[in-house]
Amino acid sequence: MKRAQGYNAGKDRQDRLIKEKIHDPYMNRSKPTESTICPQCKLVFTDGRWQIQLGGGQNPHKELCPACQRIQDNVPAGILSLSGDFFATHRSEILALVQNKVEGQNAQHPLKRLMAIEDQDDGSAVITFTDTHLPRGVGQAIESAYEGELEIQYTEESNIVRVYWQR
Repeated sequence: MKRAQGYNAGKDRQDRLIKEKIHDPYMNRSKPTESTICPQCKLVFTDGRWQIQLGGGQNPHKELCPACQRIQDNVPAGILSLSGDFFATHRSEILALVQNKVEGQNAQHPLKRLMAIEDQDDGSAVITFTDTHLPRGVGQAIESAYEGELEIQYTEESNIVRVYWQR
């Protein structure tokens, strides 16, 4: 079989280039200017990341950090659902474990935050987070401490993780 004359196997085809995938619309594509301060939580963008610092330098630029932007828009990156009879009877101690885990992560990664805890009519609770890794870690900590059934679902299209724990 003879190949067509116009085919050139040595050249790259532009239509076959892999386009960059946007993973999280709340993470800036470009970095804010140095000494940018979040007017809500007072985190400072310095040394290439959002950090807990005092002040923001002289006349800092003001911009919402990605976590505060998510909270303002009410668009969680992760959702943890807690349910079952065991949860209902041990609710306060399980939620204390959630708070401890969140505080531990937030101390090192200040953009990882708990957004809200919503009680449901059936006695379950739905907890929303600003980060995709935090609900998984919290769910695994609950499973490790109390056993039960843990299910983790991640969808790339919507960039959200849903974690279900019940016992």
